[in-house]
Amino acid sequence: MLNSFYARYKPYYTDNLRLAIPIVVSQLGHTMVALADSVIVGHFAGTTQLAAVSLVNSIFILVLVLGLGISYGLTPLVARENGSKNYLECGRLLSNSLMINIITGFLLFIIVNFGTLLIIDHIGQSPEVVADAKPYLHYLGLSIIPIMIFQTFRQFTEGLGFTKQAMYISIWGNLINVILGIIFVKGMFGIHPMGVKGVGLSTLIDRLMMATVMSLYVFRSENFRNYIKNFRITFIDKARSIQILKIGAPIAMQYSFEISAFSGAAILIGTIGVVEQAAHQVAINLASVTYMLSSGIASAATIKTGNNLGKKNFIDLRHSALASYHVILLFMACTAILFVCANGILPFIYTDDAAVVRIASHLLIIAGFFQLFDGTQVVGLGILRGLGDVNYPTFITFVAYWIVGIPLGYFLGIRLGMGVYGIWYGLTFGLLSASILLFFRFQKRTKKLAYIIQ
Repeated sequence: MLNSFYARYKPYYTDNLRLAIPIVVSQLGHTMVALADSVIVGHFAGTTQLAAVSLVNSIFILVLVLGLGISYGLTPLVARENGSKNYLECGRLLSNSLMINIITGFLLFIIVNFGTLLIIDHIGQSPEVVADAKPYLHYLGLSIIPIMIFQTFRQFTEGLGFTKQAMYISIWGNLINVILGIIFVKGMFGIHPMGVKGVGLSTLIDRLMMATVMSLYVFRSENFRNYIKNFRITFIDKARSIQILKIGAPIAMQYSFEISAFSGAAILIGTIGVVEQAAHQVAINLASVTYMLSSGIASAATIKTGNNLGKKNFIDLRHSALASYHVILLFMACTAILFVCANGILPFIYTDDAAVVRIASHLLIIAGFFQLFDGTQVVGLGILRGLGDVNYPTFITFVAYWIVGIPLGYFLGIRLGMGVYGIWYGLTFGLLSASILLFFRFQKRTKKLAYIIQ
């Protein structure tokens, strides 16, 4: 029975993983920037500046995911048009997406530079942590603009099934970020030690280079010559822009509801203490790595779903989607075991502070349990995104994280005095709620499509 089950889905596993693996590596780029910043600062600048990285990443990610969500609106549309062999429309969509994303990047920079930096003094955080956080946040705010340009061309190429180039650029970009980060933080080669400010500058330089290389690749490669014939940098079409935003804006809200819940949790933890906040940063960074791996599989599911929808191949659409669920369940089960078994070792990647390591090791056990829920909910969102179903899933994410997760975390952690652990229990129940509700939505939509051709 197991052999027949595997034989039935094997072609879908192969296709999905071939598409997903480069996306997974590329998706890790965003998380590896935060991970590298945390490791460099934790080892070379101390616990207070590590807490500053935690605070900044918790705030900045709220802004960043809005931009990333907007950029994701291009992928299912390009995948669908490519599946229908409407190649020229792909170039028109790219034109509109690029202008939307550049404008979005500037708006988000303004929010960070003139909004977030003004309120950071008034959210109950340690003054020493806030002082270190401000210059780091400024550099990350500037980096939004080039990352939005990079995302435009990345989502375009991935929607067409070309996933390796963004992967290679992300790998080299992260290596450059690590090297520059160490040089700036420690003050090597005659440079004055910059502390946490140095990792912000290295991130900005890295993202400028990635945006430049990715755009040159698209315009110079023969792979896209037929697709970009109708590309014009000044070409803005209201109908197409609205089409992109109708998908991108709800995706941005989906990400913002989830990420803001984790950011809200970090701020709550920051009111408990600096050590707890640093420990949260260690544990959430490790959990974020597995989340971005899941997000890569979800992006591949979006592309395959969009392709099959464009071809009106609804049986393959459902089987491919189920195969993505199988893959993510197996993968996240493995990472859950890793977190639980190595919970006392992994925190030393970031810091030698015994107090931070002790708390982070307990948080990793909780993270091990929510791995399955985190993976399945993001894959569910990816599949539904490929179907163009974004509004109802947006409502689901709001309910799961802000009606269930954060209130429960506040009640357990603050009101009942369970501290950082109670807040993480609340987040776990939020992920569980999202996972179940999104799976039911997936079942309803794909069974309905499969029934159409029966």
